[in-house]
Amino acid sequence: MLGGVRFGFMRHPRARSVCARLTVVAALLFALVVSAACHAWRALGDDPSGDRLERLSRSPQYDPAREQFVNALAPEATSSWDLMLAYWNNDAVTEPAAPLPVDGGLAARLRMAPEEALRVSWVGHSTLLIEIEGLRFLTDPVFSQRASPFRWLGPRRFAPPAIAIDELPPIDAVVISHDHYDHLDMDSIVALDARGVDFIVPLGVGAHLEAWGVEEGRIHELDWWDEVAFEGLTVACLPARHFSGRTGLAGNGSLWASWALVGDEARVFFSGDTSLTPEFSEIGARYGPFDIALVEVAAYSPHWADYHLGPEQAVEAFRMLRGRLLVPIHWGTFDLGLHGWTEPVERLRVAARARGAHLVVPVPGGSVVPSSPETRAPWWPVVPWVGADITPIRSSGVLPLTLPATLRPLATSAEHKIPEIGFGDGQ
Repeated sequence: MLGGVRFGFMRHPRARSVCARLTVVAALLFALVVSAACHAWRALGDDPSGDRLERLSRSPQYDPAREQFVNALAPEATSSWDLMLAYWNNDAVTEPAAPLPVDGGLAARLRMAPEEALRVSWVGHSTLLIEIEGLRFLTDPVFSQRASPFRWLGPRRFAPPAIAIDELPPIDAVVISHDHYDHLDMDSIVALDARGVDFIVPLGVGAHLEAWGVEEGRIHELDWWDEVAFEGLTVACLPARHFSGRTGLAGNGSLWASWALVGDEARVFFSGDTSLTPEFSEIGARYGPFDIALVEVAAYSPHWADYHLGPEQAVEAFRMLRGRLLVPIHWGTFDLGLHGWTEPVERLRVAARARGAHLVVPVPGGSVVPSSPETRAPWWPVVPWVGADITPIRSSGVLPLTLPATLRPLATSAEHKIPEIGFGDGQ
C-alpha cells in the first residue's frame, strides 16, 4: 500500500519475475562498479613514509622544500592551451589498422640457453627479458591490456604481450624504471611476486610494491649512481630526465632512473623513460661501452621534449652512452603520443643511417644478441609519418642537434626506402 493504493501490477507473476531479475542485474552492476573502484584505488599504490621517506629525503635528487624529486635540468614550461590544440588538431595514424606480427617462438626460445653472453627479447613497450651471463632480468613488466589503473579505461595494447607471465622462464629479478602505468602495472607485479622474485627499483617505488604485498626483503631501492651486486653481476641505478606519479595530482614522490647491467662478458643499458641529459656521457664513460643499448624512442612531442627523447635524440643518447647496438623500446604497443604509431622507427632509421648507428628493430617477441645484423626490411606497415624537419624534438639545456634539411617530412612510398643523408658539421 502507498497512500492507500495497492500496486496491483506487482501481483502478476511475470511482473514479480521481471523485478527480481532487474534487482539481480542491479546488484551485479553495483558489485562490478565496487570491484572496479577497489582495483583502481589499490592500483594507485602508496606514498613513501617512515624510514623509506627519511632515506629518500637525503637523496641529492630530492628537494625537501618542494617535497619531491627534481631533474638537474629543470623542464621548460609548456602552454596547456597549445597542448590542447595539438590534441584537438592531431590527425596522425596513432594505432595499427591490422594485427601486428608476433614472433610466436619466444617461449620455446627462452627454454634454450642463449648462444651469446647477452640476449634481449622484446615482450612489448618497455617490457624486455634480458638474459645476461646466466641470469634473467625482466624490465618494466606490463602484461595487462591497458596502461591504466582501470581495466576498462585508458591506453589499450595494440596486441597481446608476446609471451604470457605463466610462460616466462624463472626470473632472477625485476627492474623498474619509474612508477608510470605503462611501466609499473599492479596486476603484473602481483603475479610476478607470487614467483618470489626480487625487485630492483628507484627510491620511493618500493612503497607501491609493499602496498601490493611484496615483502620488504625482496625490494632493493637505489638512488642514482648506486650499485647492487646481484649474483656476480653489477646492477647500477643511473640518471634519467623524466618525472613520476600515479594520481595526476602531487607528483615526483618517487625517483625515475635508467639502468645498466654489467657483467664480465656483457653490458646492457636500459633507458626507461628519459629526455636528453648530459649525464649520458658520464654513464658511457663509467659503464660503457654497452653491447646493447635499449633506448626509448616514442611518445614524444615538442610540448614535452624535456621528458622524452624522440628518435633523433635517441641516436644521440646512444652515441653518448657508447652503445654498439641500438634497440628501440617504448613504441609500437600503446598510443601515448601525438605522432603516427610507426613514425618513431621510421625517423629512427633515418637518424641511425645518418649517424652510422647499428640499429636492430625486433618484431614483438623477437630476440636480439650483440651479433644480430642490422634491420634492413621493415616488418611494420607503411603509414604516413612526419619527419624531424617538421616536428623537431629538442630537449632544453643541452646543445641541440643540427638536423639536415634533407630529412623527408612525409613517407608514403611502398618501397620503404631510407634516403641517404648526413648530419651537420660536428654532429
